[in-house]
Amino acid sequence: MTDDKQKAKEQILYLLKMQGATSATDLAEQLEVSPMAIRQHLQALRGEGLVDYSEQRRPIGRPVKLWQLTDRTVNLFPNTHADLMVEFLNSFEAVLGEAELEKVLAERSRRQIQGYRVQFATLEGDNGPNSQQSRLDRQVKRLAEIRTKEGYMAEAIGQANGSWLFIENHCPINEAARTCRLLCRSELEVFKTLFGPTVTIERVEHIMEGDRRCAYQITPHIKSSRSI
Repeated sequence: MTDDKQKAKEQILYLLKMQGATSATDLAEQLEVSPMAIRQHLQALRGEGLVDYSEQRRPIGRPVKLWQLTDRTVNLFPNTHADLMVEFLNSFEAVLGEAELEKVLAERSRRQIQGYRVQFATLEGDNGPNSQQSRLDRQVKRLAEIRTKEGYMAEAIGQANGSWLFIENHCPINEAARTCRLLCRSELEVFKTLFGPTVTIERVEHIMEGDRRCAYQITPHIKSSRSI
């Protein structure tokens, strides 16, 4: 396989991971190549068992094929020492019990929060009339950068009412989280503690519940005139 073909396939897999079900035409527009070229790559990826499609009927015309990733692509994206972490969690709980495991995860959360706060501290200050909202905006964007570096393929989408939709398109600790649900619970608590009582955070999509991604609605307890 040539480097160009491999690069094109990797780009397609990345877009499908970030966006979910997408048509070949949309992929072609984003990658600035012909729909025919994209369809050839998609068929090759389908032959490898990495993608598949479902047909969506439209009011007019033929049904549209929406392409999406299969479960076989999980290991193509960052998976932070999955086997080792699963084995460690199982062994730790078996030897010391669930209560001690909870203490370890609580310490992990404390360290996460501390690390994130250090990185938040480098953000520039803002003493304007909407300083609380502006600070939240910068913090959410910075958290998306941090979590992306950690393998979560995160993005932050601002809403017209001043809230944010914080999305993690990938879970690099997926296997460990399936073994230990406390990990997922602690992740949500980390976000709540990090942003504090002036913000409400709700998980609205969850990979563990069968969704394509994890998503959190972050809503400040203030009114804002900021428009997106």
